[in-house]
Amino acid sequence: MSVLDPTYDVIVVGGGHAGSEAAGAAAQMGAKTLLITMNLEAIAKMSCNPAMGGVAKGQLVREIDALGGLSGIVSDESGVQFRMLNMSKGPAMWSPRCQSDRMLYAQKMREKLEDKDHLFFRQDNVVDLISENDNEIKGVVTQTGQKFFAKSVILTTGTFGNGLIHIGESNYGGGRSGERASIGISAALEKLGFEVGRLKTGTPPRVDGRTVDYSQLEEQFGDENPTAFSFLTENLPSLEEQMSCWIGYTNEEVHEVLKEGFDRSPMFNGRIKSIGPRYCPSIEDKINRFADKDRHQLFLEPEGWNTYEMYLNGFSTSLPEDVQYKALRTIPGFEDVIMIRPGYAIEYDYFPPHQIRRSLETKSVKGLFFAGQINGTTGYEEAACQGLMAGINAALHVQEKEPLVLQRSEAYIGVLIDDLINKGTEEPYRMFTSRAEHRILLRQDNADLRLTEIGNRIGLASDERMQRVEKKKEAINKLDDLIKDYTVYPEKMDPMLESKESSTMSQPMKAERILLRPEVSLRDMMDYDEDFAQQVKDISDNKEVLEQIEIQIKYAGYIEKEFEMVKEMEKQENMSIPEQVEYSSIKSLSTEGAQKLSKIRPETIGQASRISGVSASDLSVLMVYLKN
Repeated sequence: MSVLDPTYDVIVVGGGHAGSEAAGAAAQMGAKTLLITMNLEAIAKMSCNPAMGGVAKGQLVREIDALGGLSGIVSDESGVQFRMLNMSKGPAMWSPRCQSDRMLYAQKMREKLEDKDHLFFRQDNVVDLISENDNEIKGVVTQTGQKFFAKSVILTTGTFGNGLIHIGESNYGGGRSGERASIGISAALEKLGFEVGRLKTGTPPRVDGRTVDYSQLEEQFGDENPTAFSFLTENLPSLEEQMSCWIGYTNEEVHEVLKEGFDRSPMFNGRIKSIGPRYCPSIEDKINRFADKDRHQLFLEPEGWNTYEMYLNGFSTSLPEDVQYKALRTIPGFEDVIMIRPGYAIEYDYFPPHQIRRSLETKSVKGLFFAGQINGTTGYEEAACQGLMAGINAALHVQEKEPLVLQRSEAYIGVLIDDLINKGTEEPYRMFTSRAEHRILLRQDNADLRLTEIGNRIGLASDERMQRVEKKKEAINKLDDLIKDYTVYPEKMDPMLESKESSTMSQPMKAERILLRPEVSLRDMMDYDEDFAQQVKDISDNKEVLEQIEIQIKYAGYIEKEFEMVKEMEKQENMSIPEQVEYSSIKSLSTEGAQKLSKIRPETIGQASRISGVSASDLSVLMVYLKN
């Protein structure tokens, strides 16, 4: 079809996690979309850890799902273990994580994409871009000489852009193990005036699980009552149906073996010049930087239901293969282990993200969007949420509608994109809960309440999703009224309160006052008051609804304060800055402030306030200038 009909609304280059979400979103919104990838068998391939979610990353996946994206429901359909992390902390920190079946995840994602009416596929390698006057995208050129035209093009090149794989003193071109690098796009972008940089990431060796002595490891189980990623998923595997992960540790002997290879390590001999992820360092980097530690924790994780291949999380390395193997066999429990694939590091091109807008459209080329590791991020979840937003905005661009921009107070996705553009990154960016100043509002449990209406309005989230959200809101409101009006009595509550070592009641009081106690849960109260329990169940016995009302009541004061702060900040967020402002001509701006503002060209005063090097006095000067 592509030769006879080479014109599309949206072209997505790259079929990883960013590309999959981008193509799925654009097609779902009615845009005729072409996904071009070098290997159709590797769509949404989990090239590193076979897992989705984790601290803050789980919030991103739930937000993707709430908007109508695919990663959440695919994770639920391919998960082998489900856990909610940080449950000992407050609900703003709770983060879902799913250990995935690597092959099944890719299969399910492809099935979902092939189910999209407006989505078409092409196995090919894009080597050049077609533009008009270098400032408006028109299409792409592949290595076979085919030209494909579109009003929007999304680049999601991942680690494939001039990718270079390192194992000890060996290095070779590649986008990931067993797959060639993509050559040509970086040169095409540099020709258009884009600034390019290099980053590094890595992966650990994979081992034969049959050759591990599990008696020396600590077994890690999934949750007994697991939480799904997708708000549409109703059933997940029980604890007995889930697979286990395993915890082990390095020791001083392992460290000494690893040090034997430092002189041949590309990390230390100068072969690797780019910067890797600070919060996911290689094992050689760990023992070099934290020389005082005599051991490091490792997680042995299954790759899927029907394989004995295991992923050794925490042992990322680019040391020579013989050193990797020798070090592995000195880890307790791994004395007879067989290595299936060695670990490696990979360097790749990225394009510093001050060159994109908050819509992920590039500033200098209209209709050209960047998403994923091309913007300097690391992780499937960070890539997927950018792909979703790029797909949405590429479709809106085709429809000649205003782009969708999520604010920092609306979503972790908004925090990620705002951070990238305003703060930039010289190392792979990873999402953390600490990056979100409004995290009490941006919890994983309320992503649907925050975002599904937005997704439905733009044609991405289905009407079924919207109806579920409306039903959930209605149940929450009814429960709120019930809990505030219902009276509980000492004879029913005191036994429960005593068991919780909480003060007993001296008189009847409203249920809300008891629920406000941190040690008391809604389920506790229901267990000791049958009439109350029945009235709650008559409204809803949905786990998510009950969790939501409990959080809203217990944290009402914090939530209200956060909303007030957001309202105050919105004044700055809504004060737009014309694109043509010449900052160098504003005399009272500091030199650094003018330079940073000229480089990033913020769209609002709020965005300008978060740029490193722009002072409070610079903001005051800028606001006066805009008013005049």
